[in-house]
Amino acid sequence: MTTPALILDNVRVSYGDGDSQVHALDGVSLQVNRGAFVAIVGPSGSGKSTLLAVAGALTTPNSGDVQVAGESITGLSDKELARVRREHIGFVFQSSGNLPSALKARDQLELAARILGRRGRRSNDELLDAVGMSHRADHRPATLSGGERQRIGIARALVGGPDLLLVDEPTAALDRNRAHEIVRLLAHECHELGVAGVMVTHDLEVIEHCDRVYDMVDGRLTPRD
Repeated sequence: MTTPALILDNVRVSYGDGDSQVHALDGVSLQVNRGAFVAIVGPSGSGKSTLLAVAGALTTPNSGDVQVAGESITGLSDKELARVRREHIGFVFQSSGNLPSALKARDQLELAARILGRRGRRSNDELLDAVGMSHRADHRPATLSGGERQRIGIARALVGGPDLLLVDEPTAALDRNRAHEIVRLLAHECHELGVAGVMVTHDLEVIEHCDRVYDMVDGRLTPRD
């Protein structure tokens, strides 16, 4: 039986007071099962980034419950939230420029494994092969294309064998062909490894590769038919 790796239950995040209060998330509920890759689309300021931050144990909601890998993280201390991120969550960032410039591709993954203190089911070499980067394992970021750097970022996010993969605008700096290539890769890895994947994106051209799509407008989340 497929089990959820992420559950948001009536989550609310508000900023400000009185008439100036902004509801970044307004009663959002979402369940993402292991092995599913879903997209959340919507305009800037709609709440997509806040949702990702809440799911990633980076922002604490004002109300509602958040569960990651079967554990409610609502009310946990900063130290415990850091443990949840380390043990259960992988992040793929919008910019591939956050790769340490002095490290070769293979060493990027080794550093991630050391920081996490563990490895998943796949070795670093297997992960590089899975994202099609074995032939570039000894190259530093400056010698890689944007798409290649993004592939290394995906492999790095999968090093610890996360239950949940959170992806922030992965195609923003890529051309059309590379954008489709990267999102197909993300979907394949989630399906292959049984990881729950959540991608926020403005790019409507790539959502065809996702198992389900949600629209976010004014802090409210609606599944797309």
